[in-house]
Amino acid sequence: MPKARVEIVVNGLVQGVGFRYFVLREAQALGLTGYVKNLYSGEVYTVAEGEKGIMAEFIKKIRTGPMYSDVRGASVKWTEFQNEFKRFEIRY
Repeated sequence: MPKARVEIVVNGLVQGVGFRYFVLREAQALGLTGYVKNLYSGEVYTVAEGEKGIMAEFIKKIRTGPMYSDVRGASVKWTEFQNEFKRFEIRY
């Protein structure tokens, strides 16, 4: 299956509600690599690499978010797989 890289910026009520930990758990469960971090703008930024089909499922989950979040929008940018990461992590 082809591999790809995706960059996702999510806005809405996505900080202070466990959003990064939700993304971390989902990415690890799907075997993706990359990272998630809060942005000063109040948005959450995610970079993930893995199988393209699996990442489509990951994006669906991110658009929903954890229970206390309110995702209002998500911009998704697909790019070329770079094999840059060893695991998925939260960056500060």
